[in-house]
Amino acid sequence: MSLNKNYLVLFLALLLSGISFSQEADKDSTEVEALKEVVITGQYNPQSIKKSVHNVTVISRAQIENQAANNLADLLNFNLNLTVVPNSQTGKSTVSFFGLDSQYFNILVDNIPLVSDNGLGNNIDLTQINLDDIERIEIAEGAMGVEYGANAVSGVINIITKKSIATEWDINISVQEETISDEYEWFDQGRHIQSVSVAHNINERLMARVGFNRNQFAGFFNNKQGQDYYKNDGLRGYDWQPKTQMNTNGLLHYDSENFTITYKFEYFNEILSFYDASVRSNIDVDAQTRNPSATDRIFTTNRFINNLNLNGKLDGGANYSAAFSYQTQKRDLNEFNYFILSGNQSNETDNTYQSSEVFFTKGRINNLIQSDFYNFELGYEARYIKGYDTQASGDITQLEKENSQSNYALFASTELNLTNAFLIRPGARYEYNSKFKSQVLTSLSARYLLNNGFELRGNVGTSYRTPNFEELYYYFVDSNHDVQGNENLNPEKGFSAFLNLKKRSWFTNFSLINAVKLTYIDVDDRIDLAIVNTSPLQYQYINIDAYKLWSLSSQNTIKNGNWAFNLGATLQGTSRIANNEINAQNNFLYSFQVNTSGTYAIKQWNTALTVLLKYNGEQKDYVASGMDTNGDSVFSKSKTEGYSWLDASIKKSFLNRKIQATLGGRNLLNVTNVNIRNAASSGAHEASNSSLLLGYGRSYYLKLLYNLNF
Repeated sequence: MSLNKNYLVLFLALLLSGISFSQEADKDSTEVEALKEVVITGQYNPQSIKKSVHNVTVISRAQIENQAANNLADLLNFNLNLTVVPNSQTGKSTVSFFGLDSQYFNILVDNIPLVSDNGLGNNIDLTQINLDDIERIEIAEGAMGVEYGANAVSGVINIITKKSIATEWDINISVQEETISDEYEWFDQGRHIQSVSVAHNINERLMARVGFNRNQFAGFFNNKQGQDYYKNDGLRGYDWQPKTQMNTNGLLHYDSENFTITYKFEYFNEILSFYDASVRSNIDVDAQTRNPSATDRIFTTNRFINNLNLNGKLDGGANYSAAFSYQTQKRDLNEFNYFILSGNQSNETDNTYQSSEVFFTKGRINNLIQSDFYNFELGYEARYIKGYDTQASGDITQLEKENSQSNYALFASTELNLTNAFLIRPGARYEYNSKFKSQVLTSLSARYLLNNGFELRGNVGTSYRTPNFEELYYYFVDSNHDVQGNENLNPEKGFSAFLNLKKRSWFTNFSLINAVKLTYIDVDDRIDLAIVNTSPLQYQYINIDAYKLWSLSSQNTIKNGNWAFNLGATLQGTSRIANNEINAQNNFLYSFQVNTSGTYAIKQWNTALTVLLKYNGEQKDYVASGMDTNGDSVFSKSKTEGYSWLDASIKKSFLNRKIQATLGGRNLLNVTNVNIRNAASSGAHEASNSSLLLGYGRSYYLKLLYNLNF
């Protein structure tokens, strides 16, 4: 198809701004400040962001505080190529990265993948990741299969926790009140957050911290009538289900000259209430009374995390690290018949329908040879996952049929400093999986520091995605349906290529960073639900599809001591290839994103102003819209309209920074439903909704933080 001319003109204008690099002036302290930013994701050892071999984006603690972000879903809406995808019914928010959903990248905490309902590192609910104890977040782009294994096709998000404080005691207490659209009352409506954190330097080497956070989201009515509504007109309940989350964590960190050890414990609890819109009248004719009721559900998630990280240096100069983790997550369902007028319950059942238990360990060693030219790294990784998902697999596994999977990997890479400026890193990884065929993953990364502040980075590599529980074990068969998973599925094969050109310029009073990035991703053997038999009609998950993506991005940042401004854009094309559909349309479909942000610090007032804006352009897809004369599906183009997301805040400190107040608004352009045009309602590749609920409207918040250091 032809590329939309308006997209092309706008994107070229932004791209030209990204490659119209200015001449450098004399370097000053601004350069020194930029080079202090250290990253660890995908690196042998902590590196300045300039020297890192991968392209890494860092979200700092200051950015988290400026947005009053409580969880990861609050934070990631404004990054290019990254889109938060909420689900109002389940309460979960996942993320799409370079057009691929949350199954294709890993979320790590201190380089350890995080457990989810039925996975490890992928399919993570962003709303369940609390940010109170986070120092920064690193987003590494590209195929990270050699470093991180399966499901790292498009990259990784690595969450780095705080491990030090500057004083003997550091105590933080905060409360945050937030409206949900125009809905707010104490406890009954809105969002209410309380947190406390206490950290203590026990001695020069040992630090301890404990923290607690409670986040109550009271739900979004959006013209629904809540729990106590008893008419059977579809208005009972909420458009966005209410939930309460509690997070308790503790950390011990020991730091000596050549050795550090960190133990982190976390307990997470979430209670989500679902109120059925269908109401039964329960009329008693003889007594001339009625006792309306509905089938309601309470979902309870409990997650326990135990992480141990070791890092050290041997006498010969070699660096080593090791990580050990034991994590569990369970999702319980309490279902009952709720009598609306009396508040009584009957026919109550309790089941654990999702469960994951994980053991993970990873170790690395490098710098075994003392050489400025040559370095290499050797590593291992092992993971054992056990669990079940009775919601996905249907009645056949209601007896909590467990499935387990173990994975063992060896990986190695080498860094060759061909010159002081030019570094290449080839790498390979061998993975044995107890369920799937063994995999060999490869990558080649390079970094070239050119003259005049230019930096060139490239990365090509392979990764793969393992089938999820639903794809393997789904079972829904009755007189009208036959939809099944497939235990014989193969992992999807992913290939990624990234090329990034960055220019840093320093002037007397400000610095300028311009970057242009080209991305290509190819996924083969993609898993999809397809018709495997027409009479009777049967569906099954099989390896049939392919997915291709290319994108061109421009990112430009200008800053001085008091202010910073960012402007970026991405033009992205995707092609979904359905090999079993005769009439499938495999043309590239294009979309466009623009983001911009500005911050301004008024230092004499201890005040910071922040504005963030992102435009997500129209999304297109091909959906089944009928049958031809031969009984094969016919496809038409579906379009999800574009929308913009705008947040703004003002943060001010009082009493020598002991008290901090943040006042702001989210979704100031009041996005709720986004229309989907020409969507079909039948077929295996369909979209069945005429609108998509993306937000709960314009909201305002006030956060008060008390910080005591002594």
